[in-house]
Amino acid sequence: MKRNLLLVNRGISVWLTIVVFAAFATQAGAQEFSIDLGEDGSLTARSIQLLLLITVLSIAPGIAIVATSFPFLVTVLAILRQGIGLQQSPPNMLLVSLALFLTYFVMEPTFTAAWQSGIAPFLAESIDLETAIPRALQPFREFMAARLDAETFFALSALRPDGDTFNLNPDAPLSVLVPSFLLSEIARAFEIGFLIFLPFLIIDLVVAAVLMSMGMMMVPPVIVSLPFKLAFFVVADGWTLIATSLVRGYF
Repeated sequence: MKRNLLLVNRGISVWLTIVVFAAFATQAGAQEFSIDLGEDGSLTARSIQLLLLITVLSIAPGIAIVATSFPFLVTVLAILRQGIGLQQSPPNMLLVSLALFLTYFVMEPTFTAAWQSGIAPFLAESIDLETAIPRALQPFREFMAARLDAETFFALSALRPDGDTFNLNPDAPLSVLVPSFLLSEIARAFEIGFLIFLPFLIIDLVVAAVLMSMGMMMVPPVIVSLPFKLAFFVVADGWTLIATSLVRGYF
């Protein structure tokens, strides 16, 4: 179990790094850019800036989880694998990689808007850091506010002393907006997972009934039903159907 979690964390870090560099390459083209670490400043200032840069890079996988479509996609894919009856295939690394690239496909307009409104002007030194951060976060705020459930948002807002003043809009505090978005995405993923699980459950029930009628009580129904579920999923072109349906829900 620990090894699987380690592989998942490594996969998130590696593939998110690839996605980030791909976004930079797409937006910046062939132009070269550099990060100013305070060449004319003191050693303390440069050390603090370097520490902040390393911190941002280290929490990048966490940002991918809390502010994008990744939680919804990876949860549905995990439920799909359980519904088919496969424990280790596809492996965790493959599921996480697929979820990350589908996340990049869904979030590319948001990434582009964040780059153009906040990151690019900051790298061009036309705005300061205090202005760039809110501008870069605004597209993610709008994305989360459009997806979260209103009841979840107001239930969490009620736990705050000043929660009565919060409105469901992109300007809501991130401390309420992010957990509301995560809970809403997980709940929605379980709803979709229930619908995905039903056809495979019916196949299991039919196979179990046939085995019981034949007097083969000692044969595990899961082993017999697995080839039928795989054949059903392949004939229906399940991976493409699931992926396109999940992505279409964001547009």
